[in-house]
Amino acid sequence: MTAQKRKMEHLEICLRENVEAEHNYWDDILFEHNALPEIDYDEISTQTEFLGKKLEMPLIINAITGGIPEAEKYNERLAKAAEKFGIGMGVGSQRPAFEGADATSYEIVKNHKIPLKIANLGAPQLVPQKKGSHVFTVEDGKKAIEMIDGDVLAIHLNFLQEVVQKEGDKNARGCLTRIKEFASAMPVIVKETGAGISRRNAEKLKTAGVKAVDISGVSGTSFAKVEQYRAVIQKDYLHAVLGTTLGEWGIPSPVCVLKSRVKGLPLVASGGIRNGLDVARAIALGADAAGIARALLKPAHESQQKLERKLEAISEELKAVMFLLGVKNIEELKKVPCIIVGRTKEYLED
Repeated sequence: MTAQKRKMEHLEICLRENVEAEHNYWDDILFEHNALPEIDYDEISTQTEFLGKKLEMPLIINAITGGIPEAEKYNERLAKAAEKFGIGMGVGSQRPAFEGADATSYEIVKNHKIPLKIANLGAPQLVPQKKGSHVFTVEDGKKAIEMIDGDVLAIHLNFLQEVVQKEGDKNARGCLTRIKEFASAMPVIVKETGAGISRRNAEKLKTAGVKAVDISGVSGTSFAKVEQYRAVIQKDYLHAVLGTTLGEWGIPSPVCVLKSRVKGLPLVASGGIRNGLDVARAIALGADAAGIARALLKPAHESQQKLERKLEAISEELKAVMFLLGVKNIEELKKVPCIIVGRTKEYLED
C-alpha cells in the first residue's frame, strides 16, 4: 500500500472516528484563581519567541496531512490561518513527495508568510527497512525544508504506529545516529506522535544536537487506535488486536513536560491540546510553545471561517486565563504554579 493511500485513510478515520485517548491528562492541571488580578486586560501580550521566530501566541499548528490531492485544501487553509494569527505551522510527513506524489499539497504553504514553517520526515525512514524502502539522506532533509521554504525540519518518531501498522517500518536501530547526522547539517526538531518523550530520550536528543523537542504525549490522537480502525476495515485481525491493546500506550503529555525539561532544549507540548486553557497549562508547566492538530482538523475540513473562528477562540481563551491569573505576558505565565490532581498526580507519585 502506498503512503498516499494510507494518508487518505488516516485522514478519513480521524475525521470520522473517536481515536483520542480515553483520558485527557491536561484536565488534571489546575490553576488557583486570582480574584484580584490587578492588570488591564488590554495590556496582556501573548507574544513569544521560539527558535528565534516571533509568534503572536505560543502555538504551533502541528503536522496534519500532505501528499494527497485532498491535503492541498487543508494545508492552504491552515497556512492562511497561521499567517493571520502569527503562529507556527508544520506540514504532514513529506515522504509521499519523495515517492513520486505531487508536492503541491506541501508547496502551497510557500504562498503565506508564516513565522515558523516546519518540514517533516519520519525517523523510521532514516534507516534501512527490510522491505527496501527509500532511506532519507541529509540532502533529502534539505529538500524537504526547501519544498515549503521552511525554517526547520521535524523528524517524527512514530514507532507505536509503525508496530501496529501491517506495513509498518519496524527497524529502529541507528535512528539516533542518523538524527545526529541531520542535526549537524540543518536545524532539526524531533517530535513524537502521541506516545511521549521521556527525559532520558530528551537528554539523548539534546546531545545529538537537535534544536527542540515536541513531546506529543498521551491525551490526544492515538495512532494505535487509528491503525486499529484501518485493520478492522481490512479484516486484519492481528493488527486490530494490537491497536486495541496498545491504544492507550505512552506517557501522559503533562508528565512529559514536567519530566523532560532539559536546560537549553526548547520544548513544545502537544498531544491533547484543545483550547487556550490547555495552552496556558502547557506553558505554566514549562513548555515554550504548545502544538495543536486534531482540534483544528474538523474546522479546517469545514471552512476557512470555522478554522479561524476556532483559532480566535483559542487566542481569547489564553488571554482570559492570563487575566484571571494576573499575568501580563508569557514569561510571567511560565512562573505560575499549577495544581496537579487525578491520574496525572497518581502517575507522578508512582
